[in-house]
Amino acid sequence: MDNEILKDKVIVISGGTKGVGRAAAEEFSRRGAKVVIGGRDEVAAKKILSETSNVIFVHTDLKNISDCKNLFDETNKKFGRLDGFFNYAGVTPISPLDTCDEGTFDEVMTVNFKAAFFCCQQAVKYMRQSGGGSIVLTGSAHAWGGEKDRAAYACSKGVLMTLSEHIAKNYASEKIRCNVLTLGWTPTEGEIALRKSLGESEEELRRRAGNYLPMGKMPEVTDYLSALVFLMSDDSKIMTGSIFRMTAGEYI
Repeated sequence: MDNEILKDKVIVISGGTKGVGRAAAEEFSRRGAKVVIGGRDEVAAKKILSETSNVIFVHTDLKNISDCKNLFDETNKKFGRLDGFFNYAGVTPISPLDTCDEGTFDEVMTVNFKAAFFCCQQAVKYMRQSGGGSIVLTGSAHAWGGEKDRAAYACSKGVLMTLSEHIAKNYASEKIRCNVLTLGWTPTEGEIALRKSLGESEEELRRRAGNYLPMGKMPEVTDYLSALVFLMSDDSKIMTGSIFRMTAGEYI
């Protein structure tokens, strides 16, 4: 793959200070893109900016729709265009159907779906002005029913597939495409912290996940980067409305 395949493209990442979002920001930059990351962790953002060129940070609380709008407005002010949007941000609290409380449900739907919806609204607006672009929504194997303790999360990921197909169908004529990259069970900072809070070490998590996943190991954050670069590049210019699964064989 061309080392500068994303040269001069402007890409926004929601949740770009951690996990796959951070890895993507660094990879997009290496491939020549100008990257704008939105998130709340200013300490993590400063570290990324100090280590990576062509990256800027816009403080963004995705629970506030005005912040979602500001993320894209600031991108346009800085660069005057938008070519890509990677919606990575999400929360995955324990939320079984029979015990999930309203607060947990609202938080999951606000961050995972409502914020994504309104970020896509802004992405379409600015991509239209730029002559097209690529939106990548982060999917999950939970979208096909999900584990018992992730009911709200599963629903939030299921509705993102509908949003992706809606955008793909209705904005293809404007050269705006939208695809879902379905991530597998990945040992991100958030996943490790969650499991530790439940009394499970990272080593125990990896062993348990390896026994469960058909490929015998968890995907790492770097395993997704080639796919993300492809989806953001012109090499995928006729690909839209697709679900790109990278789950180590996990299909819940």
